[in-house]
Amino acid sequence: MTKTHRSKAALTAAVASGLVLGGVAAPAALAAPSADAVIAEVYGGGGNSGATLTNDFVELANHGTGATSLDGFSVQYLPGSPSASSTWQVTQLAGSVAPGGRYLVAEGKGSGGTVALPTPDATGAIAMSATAGTVALVSGTSPLTCKTAADCAADARIKDLVGFGTATVREGNPTAAPSNTNSVARGTALADTDDNAADFTAGEPTPTNSKGESTGGDQGPAPVPAKIHEIQGTTRISPFKDQKVGDVTGVVTATRTFGSSRGFWLTDPNPDSDPRTSEGLFVFTGSTSPAVAVGDAVTATGTVREFYPDAPATSNYQSLTELASAQWTVGSHGNALPAPTVLNPDTVPTTYAPSPGGNIEPLTLEPSKYALDFWEAHESEIVSISDARVVGPSNSFNELYVTSKPDQHRSVRGGSVYLGYDQLNSGVMKVSSLIPFAERPFPKLNVGDVLTGTTSGPVEYSNFGGYALFASVLGTEKDNGLQAESTRKQRSGELAVATYNVENLSPVDTQAKFDRLADAIVTHLATPDIVNLEEIQDNNGPTNDTVVAADQTLQRFTDAIVAKGGPRYEWREIDPVDDADGGQPGGNIRVAFLFNPARVSFVDRPGGTPTTAVDVVREHGKAHLTASPGRVDPQNEAWEDSRKPLAGEFVFKGRTVFVIANHFNSKGGDQPTHGRYQPPTRSSEVQRQKQATVLQGFVSQLLNADPRANVVVAGDLNDYQFSPALAKLTSGGLLKDLISTLPSAERYSYVYEGQSQVLDHILASAAPRGVDYDVVHVNAEFADQASDHDPQVVRFRPSAGNPFADFANDVLDQLDRWLHRTA
Repeated sequence: MTKTHRSKAALTAAVASGLVLGGVAAPAALAAPSADAVIAEVYGGGGNSGATLTNDFVELANHGTGATSLDGFSVQYLPGSPSASSTWQVTQLAGSVAPGGRYLVAEGKGSGGTVALPTPDATGAIAMSATAGTVALVSGTSPLTCKTAADCAADARIKDLVGFGTATVREGNPTAAPSNTNSVARGTALADTDDNAADFTAGEPTPTNSKGESTGGDQGPAPVPAKIHEIQGTTRISPFKDQKVGDVTGVVTATRTFGSSRGFWLTDPNPDSDPRTSEGLFVFTGSTSPAVAVGDAVTATGTVREFYPDAPATSNYQSLTELASAQWTVGSHGNALPAPTVLNPDTVPTTYAPSPGGNIEPLTLEPSKYALDFWEAHESEIVSISDARVVGPSNSFNELYVTSKPDQHRSVRGGSVYLGYDQLNSGVMKVSSLIPFAERPFPKLNVGDVLTGTTSGPVEYSNFGGYALFASVLGTEKDNGLQAESTRKQRSGELAVATYNVENLSPVDTQAKFDRLADAIVTHLATPDIVNLEEIQDNNGPTNDTVVAADQTLQRFTDAIVAKGGPRYEWREIDPVDDADGGQPGGNIRVAFLFNPARVSFVDRPGGTPTTAVDVVREHGKAHLTASPGRVDPQNEAWEDSRKPLAGEFVFKGRTVFVIANHFNSKGGDQPTHGRYQPPTRSSEVQRQKQATVLQGFVSQLLNADPRANVVVAGDLNDYQFSPALAKLTSGGLLKDLISTLPSAERYSYVYEGQSQVLDHILASAAPRGVDYDVVHVNAEFADQASDHDPQVVRFRPSAGNPFADFANDVLDQLDRWLHRTA
């Protein structure tokens, strides 16, 4: 079982579960009420993100008048929605539980949390769900076999049973859903009415062992009175972290009533004078919708938590300060809301973050100096923006990105271009919606579109994209008519070479995807002579078996191109070693060449295998490949779990052209730009630097053999034009990175978290003449995408290898161009 908290996967699962639960309720288990030992508390969030306790636990209690032996008994657990293969997991018990006493059973330990359980009376290793499951106290240690409420009700071995969350097996109705920070526990009277919902309530975990030793809950000191700005403090971590606070007052400014992270936002209408301290606070209620309304004046008590999306000790992300296990009273309704912070072009600082070379959490906030500090100083407060321009298109998670700085590195098509590690676009922020989709579906907008009028809501840190505005008021969609680009057709004397990442293309994809990608080749790229393809998967896609061939993938793609009116492309590629090249497990992605045989010839030389290195030979003063296609040094450790470059030798109008297709290792494992470590560590750069070194060495071999060789290096290099990898590839002047020849407002082929950036490149040696380069924007800026990358193309006149022939060809090419202009 994977333990998660407030992840996108969890949100999707929660929505799906809600649909299932709308059906007919399952019958309830009715174990006869126990006269002595009962299950008193269940907690499955131990060690999860946001949890304080490191372990799950089950606590027993005895409401009888004499000691109850537990020798030969067990605690058993069943998932909330058991499948045919689900089994009850067993923890054996021993000893006894005194009258009025407790008995603590420690279960699975997670990677998070900081507080250990009191010394348990029994120990198991069951990793229970934090939100839904069934726990039974059983006379015996053999696993139960029942998987329905009715069958379990008939099993006399069950002494007590609790179904929590959405559990199928339960007594009466299941308990309220617990969470990573809440357990479910019986009241102090330990009532057993055969209705779990009536007997148990959700609240802060209070594990207690037979010696009366406890952790958390009401066993600690009385709540400390605190104002919201005192809780938020002047750094990213609350001075009240993991402490219980009370008399927390504020006005409800927004509510989140769907998903697995429900709750409400409070803002104190009586702020202090310190710009570093936020007056907003999120009150987390788990999967239970809060019984409050916007405008309610609330006084709350709860425990201050710093929520991380993963294990707090090792997280690369920032935290969200929140109030958990909260109780509150509503004093009045319909109160005026505190004025929002209005985002103008100069509101958010241009400098993105402090850079101490480590964790910025202990640093005192400087909201007038750094963008990340500005957002943290307004955490959970309401902000508003007018006529917000979209710089990152709507995605499948119902999010988009806007900018409060419309002139900051503006792209030619309305985005925000990322031009350097120290030039992040600080005005960019994510927008999600608090409005139920039934009331207003989330808008589907492209880069350059606008949310007109006011968009406002609380600000909260999200590991998926940094600080986000959760809109309770969402502006009106304005479509500014962004259109897919089309490049010009190459002239008769020009060779056109394109590169296109087709995003895990395989026969399991829909025909619609093949058709759209084919249309991009024919209509938008104007049928290039050679196309480097990245992310071509094997013939059964992500099915993880021994299949590595991709001929069916490429056949279907080339058929689709013909159907769109394009030429009958041929292809060349080398099947990889199974599961050796990274990417989606089972997919065996690789790079491949398409080429139009009516325009260009491929020089086939045998010998290319997944593990054999291609070499360069010099014959009659010209460079040639020993194998074509051939892989560049595929056994080099630089390519471990990554795609290997594919070199091919082509002939165009009698001139040899070498094309090398690439797909460098991904950025997985890098610290986020918006995380708690600044500057972030880009650990994945190490491998790309090694890959660039190997590739640059191979290009050097080609150009040493023939200094006038036509060399094109293209593909998804997974790195920026200002990165160390590209600096290595262009070192010595052997190659020119063509993206850098464009105006800065055009340097992008990919949009990530609202930053228009470069991952795809075409580099060329000095020999090609009349170079004309174009990034063709058809995907990355659109909510509806065939791939998440934009293709690009270079057109050029290959060198014939000697100055006289090149001069003659230049004259002919000039005539050809003149004829095209006057035709």
